Amino acid sequence: MLKQLLTLVYTLLLVVLAGCMQTDVPEQTPPQTQQKERIEPIPEVDVVSREEQPAKAIKKQQPVERLKEPVVRPRLHAEYDMSADYSSAVTASPAFNGYTAHSRPDSIRHASEPVNRENYAHYTDNPVKLVTEEPVSTFSIDVDTGAYANARRMINSGHLPPQDAVRVEEFINYFSYDYKNGDDQGSPFIVARELAPAPWHDDKYLLHIGIKAQDITQEHMPNANLVFLVDVSGSMKSANKLGLLKSSLKLLTKRLSKDDRVSLVVYAGASGVVLSPTPGNETATIDHALEQLTAGGSTNGGAGIKLAYSIAEQAFIDGGINRVILATDGDFNVGTVNHEQLIDLIEQKRQTGISLSTLGFGRGNYNDHLMEQLADKGNGNYAYIDTLNEAQKVLVDEMTSTLMTVASDVKLQVEFNPQHVKEYRLVGFENRHLNREDFNNDNVDAGEIGAGHTVTAIYELTLNNGKAGYVDPLRYQQEPVTTGTVASSDELAFLKVRYKQPGANSSRLLTWPIRRTEIQQDINMASVNFRFAAAVAGFAQQLRGGKYTGEFGYKDTLELARGARGDDPFGYRGEFLSLVNLAQSLSLSGTSQLDSINYSQR
Repeated sequence: MLKQLLTLVYTLLLVVLAGCMQTDVPEQTPPQTQQKERIEPIPEVDVVSREEQPAKAIKKQQPVERLKEPVVRPRLHAEYDMSADYSSAVTASPAFNGYTAHSRPDSIRHASEPVNRENYAHYTDNPVKLVTEEPVSTFSIDVDTGAYANARRMINSGHLPPQDAVRVEEFINYFSYDYKNGDDQGSPFIVARELAPAPWHDDKYLLHIGIKAQDITQEHMPNANLVFLVDVSGSMKSANKLGLLKSSLKLLTKRLSKDDRVSLVVYAGASGVVLSPTPGNETATIDHALEQLTAGGSTNGGAGIKLAYSIAEQAFIDGGINRVILATDGDFNVGTVNHEQLIDLIEQKRQTGISLSTLGFGRGNYNDHLMEQLADKGNGNYAYIDTLNEAQKVLVDEMTSTLMTVASDVKLQVEFNPQHVKEYRLVGFENRHLNREDFNNDNVDAGEIGAGHTVTAIYELTLNNGKAGYVDPLRYQQEPVTTGTVASSDELAFLKVRYKQPGANSSRLLTWPIRRTEIQQDINMASVNFRFAAAVAGFAQQLRGGKYTGEFGYKDTLELARGARGDDPFGYRGEFLSLVNLAQSLSLSGTSQLDSINYSQR
């Protein structure tokens, strides 16, 4: 009985299903007026007949309705101002591969933190040297100031700089010093010496060597042939890069005369001449050329440098200033990206009498390492422009120092007398070291000094006065005993300086003995120049970790600098006090070297 009942139910189900499949599905065609309102173009639909496809696969065709929102084509993130300084990373949804109504700018998710590709050369602090083992120290002078301005930018942005971004000598030489009591020996500069206790160590002394080049007014400068080589690649597209760059160069061009020449070369993926050599007094023409510059594309810096040198050669002024001024963030990414090849090219071109200076702009992808190297090899100087006020300092107030060289290949060598000095340490100049034999070799390149420039070098000394030094005496060997008339004299050290006149092939030697009787036993009695430079040196070493400064902290630096502010017509020393004060707060708040893990340091 149950079996018969089940058979009947099964039969009824088959009948019902067969009836459903044989019933036609009415097609709901929208009215003609509705067809006209559809979005064009209407997607083409491939309709399959019931005879060509099983009945169960046929679905009802729904009326086409107007989309509530227009379809938006997703654009590259570079079209939006995601950050004034950094290139923001974009995380795309799966829909980013096609076009959907939800691919709108506000659906793009920004990176959680900016990508930082700034590049700084790694180096370690100069070590302590035993005079009995290595009595001679040799190095090239350096007039660059870029490291200080760049570190100032970081501190004012709310974090301390990475250690490799701090070059102590560039901090010290950012400031001018009034060296009046020096001896020039007929050279274009005077050399001053001063000895006093080190502020960060009771048993150490500082030997302060100051060089002051002769001043030349702008009216007495020789005619200038300047080629502005401007980076207009996509990485320069922000107000503090290309915008600041154009404003900065305008400050300089307004100081030029009809006998000067200005050219403008740009580079991005390719390079080109925007302004052929033009008289310096044609300000409207020069400004118009600068205003036309816009950023976009990749960065072929090598091609731009070659073209700039070519234009400089065409407009070369005999006996004048011939200089290429490279303004960029240093982010070369196409063309000659091998930095060694670029440096070789610049070393070749400097032999023609055309120098290269670099002006750095921007942040996030800034290549400090390359900018410093190019200026060094190009017989020029390197500055970082973070504000228009800094451009005023470098290009207007210090115009003669920036453009006019008065001494080339300047080298310093100090020999310490082991009778009086146990140990020494050169503070800064780590990447300016020269071999001892390089001092007398005129084929070895060194730094240049511009008109009015001041260069300061500081040695930390441990005297042979019974006080312990950094290095313990040997157990199994006796220290060499020094004898002789000179060694037994009161000469503490012997300073030698070599330099060339601009364009000359042979150098001239200057010498000075430094006597123990010159030591000032109280730092408070030392000159304002000495005390302020010592404060700046202490601050820079603190930013680098304070390996040799002991308990000497930011508060001590402030106290020393406040008492040595001296004449400060432009307020740079006052700004330094504010910077140290802010750095102290940042170090206490745990923001020390906040972003250093993102920096490329090689």
